[in-house]
Amino acid sequence: MHELRFIRENIDLVKAKTAQRGADTEPLDRFMELDANRLTALAEVERLKNRRNTVSREIAVLKKSGDDQQAVPLIEEMKAANNRIKVLDDELVTIQDSLQEIVLSIPNLCDDSVPPGHDDSDNLEIKIWGTKPSFSFTPKSHWEIGVDLGILDFERAAKISGARFAVLSGFAARLERALINFMLDLHTTKHGYTEVMPPVLVNTATMTATGQLPKFEEDLFKIMDWDLYLIPTAEVPVTNLHRDETLEEGQLPVKYTSYTPCFRSEAGSYGRDTRGLIRQHQFNKVELVKFTTPETSFAELESLLADAEKVLQLLGLHYRVVTLCSGDLGFSSTKTYDIEVWLPGQEAYREISSCSNFLDFQARRGAIRYRPAGQKKSRLVHTLNGSGLAVGRTMVAIFENYQQQDGTIAIPEALQPYLATSG
Repeated sequence: MHELRFIRENIDLVKAKTAQRGADTEPLDRFMELDANRLTALAEVERLKNRRNTVSREIAVLKKSGDDQQAVPLIEEMKAANNRIKVLDDELVTIQDSLQEIVLSIPNLCDDSVPPGHDDSDNLEIKIWGTKPSFSFTPKSHWEIGVDLGILDFERAAKISGARFAVLSGFAARLERALINFMLDLHTTKHGYTEVMPPVLVNTATMTATGQLPKFEEDLFKIMDWDLYLIPTAEVPVTNLHRDETLEEGQLPVKYTSYTPCFRSEAGSYGRDTRGLIRQHQFNKVELVKFTTPETSFAELESLLADAEKVLQLLGLHYRVVTLCSGDLGFSSTKTYDIEVWLPGQEAYREISSCSNFLDFQARRGAIRYRPAGQKKSRLVHTLNGSGLAVGRTMVAIFENYQQQDGTIAIPEALQPYLATSG
């Protein structure tokens, strides 16, 4: 969320950056109109209150001198002023609500390093790691492998829940559990993150702070008759751990990692990746969240990316890193790197992790601040988020990259200790 004054004083910049995303700028014209009305009303309220104070003193003087008759028109003027102030206060509440609604709909500003573009075809490839595996046979897709081995069951999942769910059994269930433990151990023991296990049901204030509400309500699963939503990512509850708090500069950066199940309606996916495990309504993720100072947030973004990349490097999976273009950038992000893993069965790269810098966009919504050393005045923190990684998609990559000609799946060396102890 942007500050009202910032939008007012930088309206051309905000319009240009919003248009760069392909978003509608008409609400910004409405914002300027409402903001002008608000400032006019505030000025009139201030003038009336000052006049009321003056009149009140004059009435007191007249009454003290016994000249009540002279006070009558002044009393009537004060009553009229009070009535007008009440009308203006009501108008200001309405205007403020409308302004808040508009402000909550304005996306974060793209960083100047973000390439312009309309969709994912305009994303900029900046790095490739490893080489594509070669096979002496035609590689299968993960859903073919899983069904053939009897470890992925989409039909029974559809019977239980509907489309875009899966039942994992045997090796698949063990592999997903091993991946979760492997990722958590890596980030806590090697990368300095603190593990947290938050609730997966959160309230409206929590969803609003991280930018899911009000704009993306159709993508969420809401609990009927409760002010509770199922989380779309652990970023939501973990970022809100410090909502309405002021941290000390010496605590920063604060780094959390968290495993949670996640839930998305995928309302806007329009049939994309409907087969297999790529785009499910329920999936597991290991998330990375950082709270930093403004001066260090872009350096922390680079280290966040490196932490997420390390997972794929240890698993020996070929991937590339792309910088998202302006039209593909998430609502709350100023800059995002996507890590896309190679899937031989689909002959395509698929996004497996997103690493984003939100600047103070979420912190302003959630009132998350820090106090610089030796200073009394606090500042907004910068927040960052990255998945390290989507567990189901990582399993998909292992299925397709480590498939054998006899239909079995080899185990990456880094995972062997975890599978050996997982049953």
